[in-house]
This record gives sequence, structure tokens and C-alpha cells, in this order.
Amino acid sequence: MNYKLISKILGYILIIETAFMAPSLLLSLVDRDGSYNGFIIPMAISLDLGLILINLNTKKKSLSPRDGILIVTASWILVSLVGAIPLFISAHMTYIDSFFEIVSGFTTTGATVISGIESYPRSVIFWRSITHWIGGMGILVFTVGLLPKLGVGGFQIFKAESPGTVAGKIESTISQSSKRLYIIYIILSAALFICLKIAGMPVFDSLIHTFGVLGTGGFSSYNDSFMSYPGNAVHFILSLFMFLSATNFTIYALITRKKYKEILQNDELKLWIIITLGAITLITIDLFSKGYPSLLLAFRDSAFQVTSISSTSGFANADYDIWPSFSKFILLILMIFGGCAGSTGGGIKVTRISILLKLIKREMKKATHPKAVIPVITDGKVLSDEVVLGINAYLGTYFVIALVSTGIVTLSGVDLITGFSSVATTLSNVGPGFGKIGPTKNFAFYSDFFKIYFSGLMLLGRLEFFTILALFTRSRHRKDIIKL
Repeated sequence: MNYKLISKILGYILIIETAFMAPSLLLSLVDRDGSYNGFIIPMAISLDLGLILINLNTKKKSLSPRDGILIVTASWILVSLVGAIPLFISAHMTYIDSFFEIVSGFTTTGATVISGIESYPRSVIFWRSITHWIGGMGILVFTVGLLPKLGVGGFQIFKAESPGTVAGKIESTISQSSKRLYIIYIILSAALFICLKIAGMPVFDSLIHTFGVLGTGGFSSYNDSFMSYPGNAVHFILSLFMFLSATNFTIYALITRKKYKEILQNDELKLWIIITLGAITLITIDLFSKGYPSLLLAFRDSAFQVTSISSTSGFANADYDIWPSFSKFILLILMIFGGCAGSTGGGIKVTRISILLKLIKREMKKATHPKAVIPVITDGKVLSDEVVLGINAYLGTYFVIALVSTGIVTLSGVDLITGFSSVATTLSNVGPGFGKIGPTKNFAFYSDFFKIYFSGLMLLGRLEFFTILALFTRSRHRKDIIKL
């Protein structure tokens, strides 16, 4: 392990975090809300520590894949530890609550322990929400775009999100055109901000929800999210951009390069569209048939909640916890599935679901033709057995962790629905769930132990299991795990 070079890179990360805190400090000074100490102190800590670390003498300039994994894992923990200080000082929260909130922010989960967010200083709200934007771009662009430039196998981390031939495309696109992805991310952010402003949303609220939507986070400047927000324009605008944010960013890169044939052949995109439209249609019909006020309102709320849950954004414009059981079942499935690989969305990822369906189809055919050699094809290319094994291993690991964690969480005394959805929503980086953590409630009632446990699940879900697993294995097994 090249600890000196790892520490040096972590120093640069701390300095970057300091820079991202600066707008919140400035807003605090402009508003004179008295929260400036909550930003000056962590900025001084992260800047001083960062300057010390970046000045370390490093003779060995190369990093192994395991070093790259450690950098990303440590950076997420480190920025969360420092990033929690503003909430601890300025929002007068306990440090455990502050840490939970900021981990939820950086991992773009959106789970919260805060009630009455409108009473908090705008600077604190701004910092809390900008972590979504940082986190959404951080995994996608920093890990895959920056680390390869440093000679690190950063692609190994991203491969867990997008296995096989799909991952190969992403590697080629991002490593060669990381600047293009930055531009795409900023353009989408600017477009959403302008649309929200045109729709009548105030500037500050437009910024807050732009951060939350593009990062697929879910933190709002309104305590009830969008349940009381008037009109339809904002709801439909957010629905569209939540869908776009959870779409594989490679698609946008292909659009800029006019490779429309590859886009049309993308199996993940096709399934993503089918899942989204199908879920919206089914829930709309279910809501309207069960007495919803109007078909338009049923469609609006269905479109909003489907794109919010499937993108793992976690915003709410209705109390879906009181919806019919069939609609809630669909939302639960979407919560687990998540968005596309190579997006800012969480969950299992649609590409894995697509390949899993192909595997099921293949096994059904082999039942009647046992000697037949039937390859699994995605995007016009044959998947290797290694990729298939990786997907099966990932899905198995996901559900084992989910089931074991549900059992642990139920020890807190919560009901099974609350326990399972608490695990699912943190592991998939969604935010609100069902039961006692529904869209009108939060995680505040859990003890400190479970808040820390959920923080771990959020980090685990965001960084993916095999990324973390590779850090705790012997070197002779590490390469095999990374391949998964």
C-alpha cells in the first residue's frame, strides 16, 4: 500500500471540500444568520490538514487498484466526518445525527433526521443540499475520470456498477472524455435550474432542488418535500429531470458524438424506459380506480413518485404510504431496482436486471434444449461467464446483506415493513421508505447505533459491495473479487 501517496490525494480531496463549503460561508455572512462559525471551523481543519497531506514527500508515484479503492472509500468517510461539523455547530444537532445527515447527503440517499427544515439557516440548508451535487458527480466523474489520470485503476470501482461490455463502453468514454461528462452534468444542472425558475420557483429553492435532482438525492428546502407545492409544472419538470439524472451518462456522451445506432441498441436504456412507463401507467390506473380525485392528478403523482423512487432521488409530492398496496408494491420494487449504471442513481441498477432477465430466459430454453449453447447477449455483444458470475454474486450479496440487516434493524422494535424498507432505502440510496420512515416521517426515532449502522449501509450501497470487500481480502483473492 502506498500510504503516503494515498494521504496526499486525500489532502487534495479535503481542500476541494473546503472550496465547496465556501459558498455556504458566504451565504451565512450575507444573511447574518450567525452560522458562520459552523463553516469557518471545519474549513480551517480541512484546509490545514489538506495542506499538510499534499506536501508529503512521495517517492513512489504509482498506485495499485487496491490503493485506488482505499482512496475512494477513505475519501467518502473523511469528507463525511468533516462535512458533519457545520450541522453539529450551526444546526445544534448531535454529531451522530449530523454525520447521518451528511452521509445521506454525500451518498445521495436523502434519508433525514430533521423535522422543520424551514427553520434552519439557509447556509446550513445550502451545504446540506450541495453535498448531493458533489456526491452525485463524485462517484461518477472523480472516481473514473480523475483516478485514471493519476495512474490508478479507478475503473475497477466503477465496473461494479456497470459490468461486462457495458462497463467497457463507459471506461472508454469517461477515461478519454471526463471533461465532457463534467460539461454534461453542469448543462443538465443549469437547464433544470432555469426550468424551475421559469416555472415560478424562487432562486434559492431552485438551486436546492437542482442539487437534489441531478445528484438523485432528495433533500428539499420544504419540510413536506413537494406535497403542498401548487400547480403541475414544477412536478412534471422534476419528473423529467429525475428520469434523465438516473439515465446512463454514457448515453449523453454518445448523443454528443452522434452515435445514435449505439443508443438504439442499448438494452439497459430500453428496459429503463419500459420499466418507467409501465410503472407510471399501472400506478395511475390503480390510483384512479381507487378513488383519486382526477386522472390528471393520478398521472402527475404517479409520474413524480415513479421517477423519484426509481432514480433513487426520494422526493415526495404525495403520501404514497397511504396508497393502495399494489402501487406501494411497485414502488418497493423500483426502490430495489434503482437507476441505470453510469448514472448518479443508486440501487441494484437496471443493467443487472436486464442481464438477469436474459439469464432466466436462457435457462428456460436450456430446460427443453439441455445440450444447446445459448449465449447471453446484451447490446449486440456476448457476455462472458465472468460477467454472469459477477452479476449473480452481486445480487446474492445484496439480498444477503438486506435480509441480515433487516433482522438486525427489527431488534430496534420496529415492524417488519419499517425495518425492511429502512434497509432497502438506505442500501439503495433512496431516502424515505414505508411505515415509520414514510414520506411524512424520518429516521429521527432510531437510536444512535442504528443511525451509524444505516450510515454504513448508505456508504456500502454507494460504493458497492465488492469495492469494500476487496479492502479486507488477501492479495491472492483480491483480483478475483475486483473482477466481479
